[in-house]
Amino acid sequence: MKTILATVFAACLAPVLVAQQQLPLFNDAPNRSLTRTNAVQYLFPEQVSVPAGKPSAVELHFRVAQGLHINSHTPRDSYLIPTALSIPTASGVRLENATYPPGEDFTLPLDPKTRLSVYTGEFVIQARIVAQRGNHLVEAQLRYQACDNNECMPPKSVTVPIDVIGK
Repeated sequence: MKTILATVFAACLAPVLVAQQQLPLFNDAPNRSLTRTNAVQYLFPEQVSVPAGKPSAVELHFRVAQGLHINSHTPRDSYLIPTALSIPTASGVRLENATYPPGEDFTLPLDPKTRLSVYTGEFVIQARIVAQRGNHLVEAQLRYQACDNNECMPPKSVTVPIDVIGK
């Protein structure tokens, strides 16, 4: 009788164990989703020296991951999230202004009539900063919304670490 109960129990438990072993495959799906993708990478510069108290130009270089695009700073529709650079006010460095590259025209395969203004590949933001005298580790932020041809990620920010030396 114990052998029969053990066999029945094992037969009932086997599908549950198999299902549990397959769950990681389903749980891996979010890890492969766009929300886990590092869509934008800050490339350089890591350090800049600028005259203290004087507006200075700094080129910030970024790369959008292959197969993705991000909205430009001036997207064509108001509901789209623009790419924007900011510097915290207490960093000892002020962002006087930023000049963004023009976006590239992009159309989605499913809606070829709609044109988007996006960045792909590498792009450069021309930042004009004013630094106080001294060494400032600035953690600027680049806010963007990345998409592929099928879906968009929620808006995200990437830290842009720059060691700014005001001389």
